[in-house]
Amino acid sequence: MVRVSIFIDGENFHFGMKSINEKYSDFYFNFSEFIKKITKNHTLIDVYYFNAPLKIQLNKVPYIKQQLLFERLKKADYKVILCKRQRRIDADGKETHKMKEDDIRLALQMQKDAYKNKYDVAYLFSGDGDFAPLPEYLKEKGKKIKVFYFKGSEAMALLRGCEFNCSIISKKIINKYFSKEAYNEWLRIKEEKNISDSKPKEDNQTP
Repeated sequence: MVRVSIFIDGENFHFGMKSINEKYSDFYFNFSEFIKKITKNHTLIDVYYFNAPLKIQLNKVPYIKQQLLFERLKKADYKVILCKRQRRIDADGKETHKMKEDDIRLALQMQKDAYKNKYDVAYLFSGDGDFAPLPEYLKEKGKKIKVFYFKGSEAMALLRGCEFNCSIISKKIINKYFSKEAYNEWLRIKEEKNISDSKPKEDNQTP
């Protein structure tokens, strides 16, 4: 059977969902069921998820949800790779924290595993043009890559590189893999901790 490893650009996935509907959240996405579907009849080797922790002092609710998501992914035996955020002040004096190192760490992990012959096909959850050189490298190692992306976020150079072996993560897919377990979990935690789901004043996670 074909061996598959999956590499998820967590921040790209987060904003991809927001591009479909501002109210959508990756916290409610059932990664396990979706991955089970797309790897049917294949052998799943590894799932890597790359993201950076939010700042609890800036956005308490998003921070709590993100930490719960990280724990859920770890329980599914996914490898959660945490990156750094760099503090920035924009022209209006607003503080943001932009993620650093995620693209390079994902790319290096994919190349390292290809070199070790751990998989036959890499599934990349991102349409980011920074990954455009990856297909050429993997081809040299006898590996293939399939790209899963949100419409409007794709780089044509990346899609051409993978010879358009790609799939769109659509609104229909997001709705189909809505996690009722995550929804109920959040309702329980909100009640226990008396948490309000009101929109935070600032969003310190920037694309």
